[in-house]
Parts: sequence; C-alpha cells; structure tokens
Amino acid sequence: QVRVVESGGGLVQAGGSLRLSCAASGSISSFNVVGWYRQAPGKQRELVATIISGGRTNYVDSVKGRFTISRDNARNTVYLQMNSLKPEDTAVYYCKYTANYDSWGQGTQVTVSS
Repeated sequence: QVRVVESGGGLVQAGGSLRLSCAASGSISSFNVVGWYRQAPGKQRELVATIISGGRTNYVDSVKGRFTISRDNARNTVYLQMNSLKPEDTAVYYCKYTANYDSWGQGTQVTVSS
C-alpha cells in the first residue's frame, strides 16, 4: 500500500508562486509515474503535469512555461513549482502515484486572488 500526502497549498495573489509537495510512503516502486491533478468547483478533475521515475515530464498546455514538476527519488517526493499564478489556477490540487495501482492523496487547496 502506498500513502500519498500533499502539502504546500495556500492563498496567493495573482502573479505569485507556490510550491506543492507530494510525499509517498509505503510500498514504493522503483518505476512509477506521479501526476498532479486539479479540480475547481463545478469542474471535472484535470491533469496538470506528470513525471515518470526517469524524469520525463508532461504538462497541460495551460500551465506550460509557468509550472515545473520535479522529483527527489531519494525522498520519494514530487514537487510542483507554480509561478505566475492566475485566478483560474484556483482549485484543489491532488497528487496521484501510479505503480502497480493508483494511490491518491487527500488534496491541497490553492487559491489565487485577483
């Protein structure tokens, strides 16, 4: 079983930055994919960025150039650096760890004020 815990959310003004962390513990696999998702009120959950254990990354178009996903394999932690935040980035951000199965965190709220 894998436990996933997100942290780092908060309230920030437009143009500001936040760094989210996703810490995994338990039955960690050497090969895994970690994704950051977000869900705004009244909207479906959407994929924001992914990173595989080898480091390859992928981003949704709306965050390219503003968000950076990275990982520290020694700490089993994945980060999402969010710069130039916009009010439309406001959402609950979730982390999903995928190896043999998916494990989700509880989410962390990000609120961007205009």
